[in-house]
Amino acid sequence: MWYFLWNRVNCSYFPWKAAGALLAVVLLGTSCAVNRKISGSPPLSQVVLKLEPGQDNPRNSEGSFVTLKDGRILFVYSRYTGKNAGDHAPAYLAGRYSSDGGKTWSGRDEVIVTQEGNMNVMSVSLLRLRNGTIALFYLRKNSAVDCIPVVRFSTDEAKTWTTPVDCITDQKGYFVLNNDRVIQLKDGRLMMAVARHSRPSDAKWRETGALFAYYSDDNGKTWVPGKQVNTPAGIITQEPGLVALKRGRIMMYIRASGGTQYVSYSNDRGATWSTATSYNLKSPLSPATIERIPSSGDLLAIWNNNDGSIPAIKGRRTPLTVAISRNEGRSWEKITGIETDTDGWYCYTAIHFYKKSVLLSYCAGSQKAGTHLSVTDISRFDLKDLYKR
Repeated sequence: MWYFLWNRVNCSYFPWKAAGALLAVVLLGTSCAVNRKISGSPPLSQVVLKLEPGQDNPRNSEGSFVTLKDGRILFVYSRYTGKNAGDHAPAYLAGRYSSDGGKTWSGRDEVIVTQEGNMNVMSVSLLRLRNGTIALFYLRKNSAVDCIPVVRFSTDEAKTWTTPVDCITDQKGYFVLNNDRVIQLKDGRLMMAVARHSRPSDAKWRETGALFAYYSDDNGKTWVPGKQVNTPAGIITQEPGLVALKRGRIMMYIRASGGTQYVSYSNDRGATWSTATSYNLKSPLSPATIERIPSSGDLLAIWNNNDGSIPAIKGRRTPLTVAISRNEGRSWEKITGIETDTDGWYCYTAIHFYKKSVLLSYCAGSQKAGTHLSVTDISRFDLKDLYKR
């Protein structure tokens, strides 16, 4: 249990006052957009909801959004209970609503899914299917060797949900599906990327995950695995995500060691995958999120733009950065800091496009306070402001 928590957090002590000073000096001498706050430019986004821990609520963790037909936005996340904030601690799925495009949010949690796993339920992905149904994906965690994604469906705009459907039935083990990671192709195929970290026969949880993409051609009722992704020796691979590129190609982006995200590609709708290789988004061992902007067709990436060259924040999940790509991810521009606090710990982002604005949810804890994954923020910005950068 603690091995997995340590892997996600990867925390250790270093001198924070020196870190802040060093970061400011280095950033002032670079063209990276994380210096915008220092240079006086107005911040791109504004935090509109902060879900902080409280009594009998040690952690509020990663979630996902969906727009309802009445115009409201539903945000569902994992609300932990008791006193333990670890990845295996008790948690249920809670919901908040916004009636004004994400500017303000309801003040109380609504229980969406009770704690049905022996450990918890977490890592939500909400998706409006092409047939109008809302799909709610999440991890049902029973043990360190039994964790799989399941899906529920709603045909009444999230008022009620069906019983859960297991998405992985061909093998057993501990599978990680990150939040906000399920996609639907234009032809209706649903796809999710997962990392398997243990099987029932394993003696311990493995840091490097075996990567698979599962797909469904019947709106999520049954799922089929593609071939396992080949990954290079010596590189830790975890927490994959998917984005559909033009001309039918699928890109799997992968949390990895080695100083960058890694990527693999499929030309046959997820059946087979290329060997994973280093990508052009430099980062620590931390997840990225990439989605297509509906209004422009460009790609939007959120990640920790940290190449390790600044000793004070080397390996840390800060800053949190946004960028766009007009050429299907071959290069990135408008690179802009969302969160730049050297004490911050920013990860597990969900992206939601609403009219001309973007909503982001992400873990936003403090390293000094030890709340790395315990705080979840929702921030909001206008797309036009990003394109003007």
